[in-house]
Amino acid sequence: MWGRFGNTALVVTHNQTSQQRGMATLKAISIRLKSVKNIQKITQSMKMVSAAKYNRAERELKQTRPIGKGASQFYEKAEVTAPADVPQRLFIAMTSDRGLCGAVHSSIARLIRNELLKDDQNIKVVCVGDKSRSLLARVFNKNIIMAANEIGRLPPTFLDASLLADAIIASGYKFGSGEIVFNRFKSVVSYSTQTLPVFSLNSVQAAPKLSLYDSLDDEVIQSYLEFSLASLIYYALKEGACSEQSSRMTAMDNASKNATEVIDKLTLAFNRTRQAVITRELIEIISGASAL
Repeated sequence: MWGRFGNTALVVTHNQTSQQRGMATLKAISIRLKSVKNIQKITQSMKMVSAAKYNRAERELKQTRPIGKGASQFYEKAEVTAPADVPQRLFIAMTSDRGLCGAVHSSIARLIRNELLKDDQNIKVVCVGDKSRSLLARVFNKNIIMAANEIGRLPPTFLDASLLADAIIASGYKFGSGEIVFNRFKSVVSYSTQTLPVFSLNSVQAAPKLSLYDSLDDEVIQSYLEFSLASLIYYALKEGACSEQSSRMTAMDNASKNATEVIDKLTLAFNRTRQAVITRELIEIISGASAL
């Protein structure tokens, strides 16, 4: 009699442990499943928002491209080159403050980082957007002379570009040549990291074909350089905004698809675990009834 009671007690303890283990596993899967579903709702919402912003950015970009092309034609026609006696260079990184958009920001930071690794003594960087600043400040914080934020939250305007150009000119950094590093939009799923040249007054004055343009004194050239810098920055901002929104839309679409796959796997695991718990409980009930 004592032996039967003892065996029964052991069976009950084992059953309770198995049930608790099964319930704990079901609860963990249920929590994970709920979390992934919430993430999927966020990614789908971000995809819809990015799609609306992308449509507007693409329309505005078509109107802005002639401005950027016209501003860079002067340097090409006059054959402006960097002076050999002024090794100082300036890089302007065109990013934004927000992430979750693929490698849009990291590709710009990578290009500038490679140049800094070659010569970090004669290169200074202007970071437009917190993303480029955070990526470059880890190693090359001393090379950053200026950082601008609140970029990309709203569609860029020519006033934003003018303020950036004025701040760069007022920084007092004397450079012979520079480059605006930005992402040029190609299609919804494609963009390329490119650069636009920026030159100082002395570089333009030493251009071999500057004589093609009549009535150009130092004041006129300086005024044009300030305007062209603002125009190039404005063009780069528009290209970057369109590339960022298209890349974020693609990234959120892929994230939503991945979340769907994870939800399917977790649902299958939840059903299998639940079925295993029910089957084990039935076996234990039948075994207990057979023992009696």
